[in-house]
Amino acid sequence: MAESPRRAAGRRLLLPLLCLFFQGATAILFAVFVRYNHETDAALWHWGNHSNAANEFYFRYPSFQDVHVMIFVGFGFLMAFLQRYGFSSVGFTFFLAAFALQWSTLIQGFLHAFHGGHIHVGVESMINADFCAGAVLISFGAILGKTGPAQLLLMALLEVVLFGVNEFVLLSLLGVRDAGGSMTIHTFGAYFGLVLSRVLYRPRLEKSKHRQGSVYHSDLFAMIGTIFLWIFWPSFNSAPTSLGDGQHRTALNTYYSLTASTLSTFALSALVSRDGRLDMVHIQNAALAGGVVVGTSSEMMLTPFGALAAGFLAGTVSTLGYKFFTPILESKFKVQDTCGVHNLHGMPGILGALLGVLVAGLATHEAYGDGLENVFPLIAEGQRSATSQAMHQLFGLFVTLMFASVGGGLGGLLLKLPCLDYPSDSQCYEDQVYWEVPGEHEDTAQEPLRVEEPDTQA
Repeated sequence: MAESPRRAAGRRLLLPLLCLFFQGATAILFAVFVRYNHETDAALWHWGNHSNAANEFYFRYPSFQDVHVMIFVGFGFLMAFLQRYGFSSVGFTFFLAAFALQWSTLIQGFLHAFHGGHIHVGVESMINADFCAGAVLISFGAILGKTGPAQLLLMALLEVVLFGVNEFVLLSLLGVRDAGGSMTIHTFGAYFGLVLSRVLYRPRLEKSKHRQGSVYHSDLFAMIGTIFLWIFWPSFNSAPTSLGDGQHRTALNTYYSLTASTLSTFALSALVSRDGRLDMVHIQNAALAGGVVVGTSSEMMLTPFGALAAGFLAGTVSTLGYKFFTPILESKFKVQDTCGVHNLHGMPGILGALLGVLVAGLATHEAYGDGLENVFPLIAEGQRSATSQAMHQLFGLFVTLMFASVGGGLGGLLLKLPCLDYPSDSQCYEDQVYWEVPGEHEDTAQEPLRVEEPDTQA
């Protein structure tokens, strides 16, 4: 069935209207509320007797650069494995992240940096906004190829708010430690996306099954994303931590954990295959699980051995998840997880949260010395015991799962609004639905795509 003129006109107008409306609204909110913080404002900085070298910019900006590259290059190309969805994987990552950075600056600012009637921003707020964008992109991975850009924009609108509230509850109200975001970023983003995917379940998705796989060059592009993420993950986990030994220790623990998860991924990938050959899906994804699993505990006294053990376990669990659990998710639980975010972010995120519970419970003044105040300030001040901190860490995991599940359900209902455009079951994972594709993809597919009316989402 050819695309109807009414549907074509709706597609032409809906996305521009939403983009212009949201950009206009955020611009107005920025004008009213957002101001430079004392390290960014010209007058405020020069009022004090400060050396320019002492400005936080010079300590945080290198980490911000690394995190920024991970969000836009790492995540974008990691999702470019689909053979006919490369434009959408990279392009919609760019689109979603750009919106999330603005919106999260406002949401996180109201919750964390609102003083004197204004939100005060600096390099640290840029890092925190990137973290929020990372959670949104993780959720995007679960529904990759099955949604339109207008739906994705509304998903980001809701998820950024819930991410900010969950982060505020964990970090500010419960006093949970989660520098690298095993809970606030990975677990939240994964289960928000998985529940969203369940609500948007498509029983006739087999019509697009032939496009869901990869080809040689698309897997190579995805591997580029993997390498960028792998290289910069120590910066991701250490970016918000205390300067000095805390940041140094976080980078070191993440570094060792990633190496161990890579080795376990190669080992398990060859072991579970029928002929001992490696599966590129495992290597692209499970090798990164080491960075996820130490997100909570990497600033703690995990020890290098503990980092290696955690990374090896995460790589093993993630690889087995891709091989055995992903098919069960779809057949038994009706969750169509395009990128396998449950295996890379969900299960390793939960393991990371539990590891944080264990390491927090073992914290002592003897092990941390004067550094205890930076890692566990409430324990250092005598307001909590190590056991109490561990229980708060565990409760933070349950709170995160609750926010993610409820938010994903609400998001699914929002994205099923009949006014929103989405690809039909037979045109999922296809760039031509939303992009001009020069030269098309195949010699046999040079004619413009004939887009069917979308099937009703179950």
